[in-house]
Amino acid sequence: MRVYKNPLLTLNVEMKDGRVRLDAEGALALPAKPILKKINRVFADEKPILSDGEQLIFSTWIPPIPSTAFDRLIAAEVNWLLTRRIPDQTSIGITTRCPNNCIHCGASDVRGGELPFSTVTSVIDQALDLGTYLISFDGGEPTMRKDLPQMVAHVDKSRAIATSFTSGYGLSESMARELAGAGMYAVRISLDGADAGEHDRMRGRSGAFSDAVNGIAAARGSGLLVDMFVVVSPANIDSLDEFYSLACDLGVHEVSLYEIIAVGRWAEHEDEVITKNDVVRLEKFQKRINKQPDGPRVTAFPYFMGPALFGCFAGRRWMHVTATGDVLPCAYTPLSFGNVCEEPLGAIWKRIGKNPAYRGSADYCMMRNPDFRKRYIHTIPEGAEMPYRV
Repeated sequence: MRVYKNPLLTLNVEMKDGRVRLDAEGALALPAKPILKKINRVFADEKPILSDGEQLIFSTWIPPIPSTAFDRLIAAEVNWLLTRRIPDQTSIGITTRCPNNCIHCGASDVRGGELPFSTVTSVIDQALDLGTYLISFDGGEPTMRKDLPQMVAHVDKSRAIATSFTSGYGLSESMARELAGAGMYAVRISLDGADAGEHDRMRGRSGAFSDAVNGIAAARGSGLLVDMFVVVSPANIDSLDEFYSLACDLGVHEVSLYEIIAVGRWAEHEDEVITKNDVVRLEKFQKRINKQPDGPRVTAFPYFMGPALFGCFAGRRWMHVTATGDVLPCAYTPLSFGNVCEEPLGAIWKRIGKNPAYRGSADYCMMRNPDFRKRYIHTIPEGAEMPYRV
């Protein structure tokens, strides 16, 4: 099945026995080989979430195969090969309101305010025009915006999938049904501990674990894909099997492992982040679990966005719009390159690409890079408004 074609390159996708393979034809087929090899290696070695013979859902982070949104993913990869910058993923902070008080919150520096509904929908449209195939709604707690389903409905599903992060708070059965009816692809429900005691401690609120568990049940009952989103730190990396066992019990479709970032309330904890050896552990965990035929798949982002695969997405394939309109290279980099209330999103995206830090590739999370932090983060004046305008 053809998923991409231009005068120099044609890409076809083949689905067989629940596995996907891409192949190339044309003058650019040879230069495209390295990136296709990476993609095919992931598709070949790891289990998808769902496969019914006609459609395959490999991950909550990837549009269904086949679909026009998946074709846009492939187009983004080709443009990356041609050194054309496409914001594959655009996340939008739609509120700063949140019932939790997480000790590792990366959005704690965003003070007050919410983008009007019309601004959110404009950002969605502009991001889609730039090539985005994944729109993520973020917060705060997104479910505190009662117009979240209308925002989801505004996403053109022929061009992108819509997902949302949530702590589970406010994700009632009725809200889950509304989101499903609006075309939500997946919800990402955060869990910081594999039991109520540790999770509630990290979230700073009793009952947070129950909210997450109940939210997962409501989402599954409405037919939504459910991703358990775990922020991995030195404190919980030894509990990966416990997290996975809980994920199996709760019936989620995927477990996404991210890494704790020294930003926001965790900004002073630069020594309390994961190491290169921890990334290797996460890689081995992902591969071990995804070789098993049953149970949710695992996506370990420190490995996925590491040197072996695709590198850091911030400012290259990902941009984040805060609840006050500032545009950041990612949700965890407190550097603003402009505000959507003042100028078009495309102009700000180009500005990010012109900054020396984001012109080339990066092998791993830049916020874990001491040289980057020394040059860009440590030089932020004390008391400066955050995120800091570059």
